[in-house]
Amino acid sequence: MTQHQIYLTVALALGLPALAAAGPYDGIYKQTANAECSLVGTDGGSLRIAEGTFFGVDVTCRMTRPVDVNDMDATIYTMICSGEGQTWTERAILMTDADSAGIYMIWNGYAFRYDRCEAGEH
Repeated sequence: MTQHQIYLTVALALGLPALAAAGPYDGIYKQTANAECSLVGTDGGSLRIAEGTFFGVDVTCRMTRPVDVNDMDATIYTMICSGEGQTWTERAILMTDADSAGIYMIWNGYAFRYDRCEAGEH
């Protein structure tokens, strides 16, 4: 094995587990109280966060460059989004709900609260 192949093997071995790791906000969340948890990405359904990707209604965003918020259970992400034939980048804050199994998602000027779907709901 050449030195180049050794470096590549080590880099892949160190990088792949991080790609497959679950994030702190991974899960399926209801858009509304009566949302169908089994319908991800549709109006009246739910949204999903999995392995650094947010799946919403007609939009998918890669959650990049996480920055922990000091003294809070919150993270700021650079969201690289695409949907309806467009791509854009925005910042968003995700924060766990201190009182229930849900999250808050804050975009510039907008704040949303989502309840986590239970295992039997999806």
